[in-house]
Amino acid sequence: MKFYLSSYKLGNEIEKLKAMISLSNKRTAYISNALDFSDDSERRKQSEQADIDQLNIVGLSDIEKIDLRDYFSKKDELEKKISGFDVIWVRGGNCFVLRQAMKLSGFDEILKDLFKKEGIIYGGYSAGVCVLAPTLKGIDLIDDPKVNPYTNQEEIIWDGVDLLDYTILPHYKSDHFESEKVDEAVEYMKNNKIPFKPLRDGEVIIIE
Repeated sequence: MKFYLSSYKLGNEIEKLKAMISLSNKRTAYISNALDFSDDSERRKQSEQADIDQLNIVGLSDIEKIDLRDYFSKKDELEKKISGFDVIWVRGGNCFVLRQAMKLSGFDEILKDLFKKEGIIYGGYSAGVCVLAPTLKGIDLIDDPKVNPYTNQEEIIWDGVDLLDYTILPHYKSDHFESEKVDEAVEYMKNNKIPFKPLRDGEVIIIE
């Protein structure tokens, strides 16, 4: 699996992203469950479309929105569905909500299996990259862990998906409403000796 991990939106490495996807079939699964806390359906629709428009610009035109809620307790069905995609793009929102959706659908386990395969690209930004960490401790200083839109998930999930051995902290020292909270998270990570990498908006971590 290759990774394109942005602080916000596509970031400033668009040409590198184009190069990463140039040899793939470019079928893209777009996942926006980090927004499941929102009741503003029109605003959500506009935000999702803005993401898809950006992905179209880099050459990803065959995009299908995958709602993990449709696969709660249906891991095998989701695994079969995801196997048809070359790119998985996971957007921002609330990291804890996204983590809940991943667990309830089995998507976290599916990603661990895909991690071993070549030719798959995982991309995303904000919550979509934070969730890959070993732990979500410290992220609670940025996102509210008590937000729970799913009645079948009662406990807060503190374990990340654990595809990275560090936590990405997006929106660091940026013109973003969460930047001050990120400063607090940075101090928490340092004080608790949790490996982390801060990203300013525009910055991207690429792993090939």
